Amino acid sequence: MKTRTLALIAVSIATIIYGVNYTIAKDVMPTYVKPYAFILLRVSGATLIFWFLSLFIKSQKIEKQDYKKIALASFFGIALNMLSFFKGLSLTTPISASVMMVTSPIMVLLFSFLLLKSKIIPRQILGIGIGLIGAILLIVYGNTSNENASNVALGNFLVFVNATSYGLYLVLVKNLISKYNPLIFIKWLYLFGLIFIIPFGLSEMGDINWIAMPTTIYLKIGFVILFTTCITYLFNLYGLSKLKPTTVSVFIYLQPVIASTYALLVGSDSLNIIKISATLIIFLGVYLVTKQTKKSIK
Repeated sequence: MKTRTLALIAVSIATIIYGVNYTIAKDVMPTYVKPYAFILLRVSGATLIFWFLSLFIKSQKIEKQDYKKIALASFFGIALNMLSFFKGLSLTTPISASVMMVTSPIMVLLFSFLLLKSKIIPRQILGIGIGLIGAILLIVYGNTSNENASNVALGNFLVFVNATSYGLYLVLVKNLISKYNPLIFIKWLYLFGLIFIIPFGLSEMGDINWIAMPTTIYLKIGFVILFTTCITYLFNLYGLSKLKPTTVSVFIYLQPVIASTYALLVGSDSLNIIKISATLIIFLGVYLVTKQTKKSIK
């Protein structure tokens, strides 16, 4: 099987996991675990797993000047990314959050233009504008009657911050992952992320009632740590090592489809005209941004 095909399969699996995660994580918080405490559980568990797995592969030394680059990527790809996403998801609904994440390819294009000096054409500029209009529409008017969504506007805005942070992360790590084994790179990425997150998560850890927590919630926390964190980050890193950042980011547009289908099946969310309209507008923006000629596709 071709390397590109394997990379696309890996990113597709990661996207499916992300799509299901919106509802699974929402079931856990804020009822049983507050957002920042959940992130601390997620990152600390993943850090232990990655460092343990690294014992079974050949050691690789990180160049001194790259530690700062990894720390910066960790801030945007782990700390700000997860803090804003989980806090936002705790305030909004799974479908709204997944739609907002679709703006990430737009932000990847912007950061690729600013940092990697990638070319940008008028059609893509139009797509950026249209996509951001859709995001603003969802933030301002995407209210819902869902009793488990206490502040939809703020929640949607925080998920947009997460999408922006993730887009910057995809651009920052492109050059780094070509130098190091993905597992070696990610163990350091998560160690720095854990350091950033500890001050936020510790204060909420004491509020968790472990005894009263149902077994299903324990399993869902385990799913987030093992699959949403470990598996997806490894698969996405592999995809990034073989594909362009813009190509990987495009897979995010599948998340609303998966997240909406799952949320509707289990009855955790509902659709309304604002969500549908915002989704169509954002998808149009993403299409204009990511449409490429055959020569530019990798």
